[in-house]
Amino acid sequence: MTATTPTGNRTVLVLLDSPGSELRSPGLELLTHARGVGRVEAVALEAPSLEVLAQLGAYGVETVRQAELSADGHGVGGDVAHLTPVVAEALAAAVRATDADVVLLTSSFPNKEAAARLAFLTGAGLVVDATTLDVADDGADAGHVVAGKSVFAGSWDVRSAVTTEIAVLTVRANSVAPEPAPEAVGTEVVGFSVDLSAAATSARVVSRTVHPASAAGRPALGEAAIVVTGGRGTNGDFEPVLELADALGAAVGATRDAVYEGWHDQFVGQTGVTVAPRLYIGAGVSGAPHHRGGMQASQVVVAVNNDPECPLFEISDFAVVGDLADVLPQAAQVIREHRAAQG
Repeated sequence: MTATTPTGNRTVLVLLDSPGSELRSPGLELLTHARGVGRVEAVALEAPSLEVLAQLGAYGVETVRQAELSADGHGVGGDVAHLTPVVAEALAAAVRATDADVVLLTSSFPNKEAAARLAFLTGAGLVVDATTLDVADDGADAGHVVAGKSVFAGSWDVRSAVTTEIAVLTVRANSVAPEPAPEAVGTEVVGFSVDLSAAATSARVVSRTVHPASAAGRPALGEAAIVVTGGRGTNGDFEPVLELADALGAAVGATRDAVYEGWHDQFVGQTGVTVAPRLYIGAGVSGAPHHRGGMQASQVVVAVNNDPECPLFEISDFAVVGDLADVLPQAAQVIREHRAAQG
């Protein structure tokens, strides 16, 4: 990619996380971002469903590149296809097949690893956890993809121009509202061969466990648009937190102390899961620096605490001083009644 590459001539590959089922909001957000950067093609490691093809058509994607994986002359599929070295080598093959300039992935932990491996394989520049994407139109960076992101626990916003020929970026969920293309198109599936190295297939999946949140129908914590978090103020009773989360269709998180106490299994924080939802509700959460570093990029923050000096109030858009065991069930009830009234 040169500094004078027009946006319309730039090819952007978007990795589909779940081509066999309906695309979730983070994937649709990627497609929205990608249309502003260049001509979009999708990459799938398994056959896309009819529902996914319809979604892709609505978002202006005319071509899906489906990987045909093989190792030592034998086909590869199942769990092996989702190993990060396999994903990286498949994407590298897709880049070669399409002469792509940009590759976009959602910012899940496996995708971040796959993106790093892909950048190494292709000599690409890499940006992780981007929140904005555009193409510079003037100055020294003209024609290059520029990514915005939050750093230092959300205290700074930076913009990074990728000046290599290929740009690889993972994009955080909830960074843009998904928006279909002005006109829907027909979507064609085109296969491409991937000859995997021995190193890529040396690992194997022994077992796979479904996270309890997924089994309960809740969204994944790292990509949810709404997050309800419980802290030490719950005193171990997460029922009010779960009730409000279910009323909102939200993911459930916890503080590090709450997880260490065994009250929940995923904590929000700098060394835990970092989140940037559209709405973050902290219930019984004091707001220690470690925790704030993992949620400070949230768009709207609501804190519920019976301590009026709670540090989380300092960065909250809305603060409720009260007992979470009373406040959360009341809020959940009002939300359920409002949704029932809306039909």
